[in-house]
Amino acid sequence: MNRFDGRNVLLTGAASGIGRAAAVRLLNEGATVFAVDRDEDGLAETGKLAGGTDRFVPWQADLADESAVVSAAAEAVARLGRVDVLANVAGVLRVTPMESLRLDDYRQIFAINVFAPVAFCREVLPHIPDRTGVIVNVTSTAATKAHPWMTGYAASKGALLSFSISLAAELAPRRIRVVPISPGGVATPLTANRETFAGIDTSWYARTYPLWGRPGRPEDIAGTIAYAASADGAYLNGVEVRVDGGSHS
Repeated sequence: MNRFDGRNVLLTGAASGIGRAAAVRLLNEGATVFAVDRDEDGLAETGKLAGGTDRFVPWQADLADESAVVSAAAEAVARLGRVDVLANVAGVLRVTPMESLRLDDYRQIFAINVFAPVAFCREVLPHIPDRTGVIVNVTSTAATKAHPWMTGYAASKGALLSFSISLAAELAPRRIRVVPISPGGVATPLTANRETFAGIDTSWYARTYPLWGRPGRPEDIAGTIAYAASADGAYLNGVEVRVDGGSHS
C-alpha cells in the first residue's frame, strides 16, 4: 500500500522545479493531485512524467491574482471533495541590488510567495479534515540566513515562515499539522540563471554546499515534502525543516 492512497493533494507550482518533483512523487505514492500553475504546457509535461494518470488534475492560474487563487481553491474542492494535503510550493525569485530594486518588485514577490499561500490556506481550510490534514509551505533558508541581493525574496519567505509557525499553533486544536520546509540552494528553473542574474557574480553560492559539493535537486525537497505530508511525519508540526545539505549549519 502506498502512503498516499486515497489522499487528495492541492499543490501549487507543479509545472516545474520542486513543485513538479513533488507532484510526481506524490502521484507515484498514490495521491490524487490537483496541480496549479500558470504554465499550462509545464503542467502537461508534469502529467506525462507521472505516467498520464487520471489522478493528476491540472489547473492553470496566475497566483498573483487573488481571484484566480480563490477560483482554483473552489475548483479543487469541487473536484476532490476534501483536501488532505495543501502544499504551497510556487514561488518567484528576484536577484537585484537594493539600489535598483523597485517596490513593485516587492509587491510581485509578496503576491506569489506570501499572499497566494495565505489565500489558499484561508479558502481550503474548511475542507481539510481534522486530525489527518496537513499544510506544507515551502519557505527558504533565505528567511533566516543572509542572502545578498535577495532582500525581497528573503523577506517574503520570512513572512511565510512566521505565518506557518503561527498557523500551526492556531490549528493545533484541530490536529491539522502545518510544516514549513526551507530548501537551501536548489537547481531549478527559478535559480538557473542566478550566477549571472542582473550582472551580479553570485558564483560563491556554489561553494556553500558541503554535502556532495552540489546544490540540492528538486527530488531532494520532494522527498521531504512527501515525508512531512504523510503519516510518517505525524509528530512534525510548526517547526522549520531545513533541507540544505548542511550549507547553513
